[in-house]
Amino acid sequence: MTDGETHTDDQEKPAHAQPPPSVPWSFTPGTDDLELALDSFTTEWNALVARGRAWRNVRRQFHSALAVSSETPGPQETDRLAGALAELGMLRPAEAMPLAGTRPSRPAAAAPDHSAVQPLRGGVRLSVPGARLVTTGAVTATAEAIGHTIAARGIGCVFGRPGMGKTVAAHHALDLLPSQTPTWRAVVAVRPDPPQLRACLLEACGLPATLAHSAQAADRALKETLRQPGVLFLDDAQRLPPPLLDYLRLLWDEPSTAAALVLCGAAAEQALDNAPAMRSRVLTWHQTAGLQPDRLTETLTEFHDVWADAEPADIAWADSAVARGNFRTWAKITSHLYALVRRSPRPQMDRPMLEQACARLRTYP
Repeated sequence: MTDGETHTDDQEKPAHAQPPPSVPWSFTPGTDDLELALDSFTTEWNALVARGRAWRNVRRQFHSALAVSSETPGPQETDRLAGALAELGMLRPAEAMPLAGTRPSRPAAAAPDHSAVQPLRGGVRLSVPGARLVTTGAVTATAEAIGHTIAARGIGCVFGRPGMGKTVAAHHALDLLPSQTPTWRAVVAVRPDPPQLRACLLEACGLPATLAHSAQAADRALKETLRQPGVLFLDDAQRLPPPLLDYLRLLWDEPSTAAALVLCGAAAEQALDNAPAMRSRVLTWHQTAGLQPDRLTETLTEFHDVWADAEPADIAWADSAVARGNFRTWAKITSHLYALVRRSPRPQMDRPMLEQACARLRTYP
């Protein structure tokens, strides 16, 4: 081969030709930080999948066991409900609120025990001994809305007219959470300022109140606590002015925040309307409705034994004249009616007693 031929062959070679790689390029984490990040992502993903499965099971149990049916549950069904909740780890028997489960009977004739103080049930004090929590459709709907908000680690707003049972339903939903789920509950003070709100949140989260003296220290402690996949419940959230709602928004805008936030109040939705940035981040809006008129008799008989012999026509009259579907008003009527029955020689209520109980209340427009 001559020099000329060699030169010609060199000119015919492609100018930009490159040999193909012998092995494909592969990614291999080379640092501890990348390995830790991958492990953290895997852990978070597995936890999210597990929580999704758990909440699907919770919803099935809730619909099958807690929803109020057209038939009054018997003792066997009540035992099945308690067993299902205990198996799910969603109910601590010693701390459980009494549920309406059996057909009510007449009030006992024995004298009441005045030495015992009525415990708090669902965040509010029931104004009559022997009252039970009734899982009405409104309670079930509120629990489902809060449950979805917690599972999605979002922000929820529960609102409605005063006395509709928002707080009772919300606390009942929180009591149904698995025991390992952190739950922080607080009531917003009247006209709070930033230091007061920080102190309120610190107390709810079980953190030292002295941290409220330093805004930076308090914020760091709150952000660290909110890294847990729990839920912060703020009642009377309508008292929060726009600057404090924006403060909560900044806490939940942190990438590390894994907790859910539930705001509850009679006009909480109006307060959020004044804070557009926070309002746009609300995942769930739920309005608590009043008692259903067609199920009012059933609900009241499950709420307290004093209504066991009440006539549906008398209950309908009291609802249209005084209560108007407001559960808090019905609790007041029950309190007065219970006292009248206890003092009466007759062991059951009648229309004159009901009228006398309603006369002790002030009607609202």
